[in-house]
Amino acid sequence: MKTYGEKTKGCFNNMEKLLKILVDNPRLTNAQIAAMVDLTETEVSDKIAEYEKNGVICGYKTVINWEKLEQTEKVTAIIELRVTPRMNTGFEAIADEIMAFEEVESVTLMSGGYDFSVCVTGQTFQGIAMFVAKRLAPLDSVVSTTTHFVLKKYKEDGIIISSGVEDERGADVL
Repeated sequence: MKTYGEKTKGCFNNMEKLLKILVDNPRLTNAQIAAMVDLTETEVSDKIAEYEKNGVICGYKTVINWEKLEQTEKVTAIIELRVTPRMNTGFEAIADEIMAFEEVESVTLMSGGYDFSVCVTGQTFQGIAMFVAKRLAPLDSVVSTTTHFVLKKYKEDGIIISSGVEDERGADVL
């Protein structure tokens, strides 16, 4: 794992360092961040407020290893969508329509063999399959869908959530 110094090496300025620190650990206090970027606590607070207001900081996220919660059933799928862009709005209106679905976690415009990568969560494989078949695929611009179910996550947003190799008894081998 990289140290703070390695992660921020090559940053252009204190503001870029501030943002990298927030990405790594949004729970740090403004005083802690100020000490790390050589700014005052007030400057850090003001800059964070400005970034939030201007949409540079869109939110703060906690990464959860859902597999550790036995009572929680959660299925994730990555869906590749091929679409026909709309006149005058291109991909934007289609993305807006897809983002409106509660099941959709993220929507990304891609280059290559498909147009959108859509991350969806649900309670069951069947539930996601029905969402794709009955709500996503019938959208006017959708040409085709390909669904990939996530079997296990090892790293998310730069954070390792599952490491090591399990042996036949289920114990982690490091």
